[in-house]
Amino acid sequence: METTFDKAASYEREAEILKVLGHPVRLKIIAGLLSEACNVKKIWECLELPQATVSQHLALLKNKHIIEGRRNGVEVYYSVISDEARSIVNALLHIPS
Repeated sequence: METTFDKAASYEREAEILKVLGHPVRLKIIAGLLSEACNVKKIWECLELPQATVSQHLALLKNKHIIEGRRNGVEVYYSVISDEARSIVNALLHIPS
């Protein structure tokens, strides 16, 4: 079998997702959001981190189109929208799809 490389493929989106998921807090956030949508308060309480820290990580994940926030009254519930991120985290953490 001959090894082949696709020089035309850019893999930029995949590399960007890997870079963003490379931080332990963001990886924990995505892993938690795979099971259910959560508001920021539940996330920072579960992770025992300051609200500002969690909000910064959520903002980055949202800006990279990995998660989205949906408003429910005064609360915003976050969920994973990137199939690539979902697949990567599932494979990395051995979570059944």
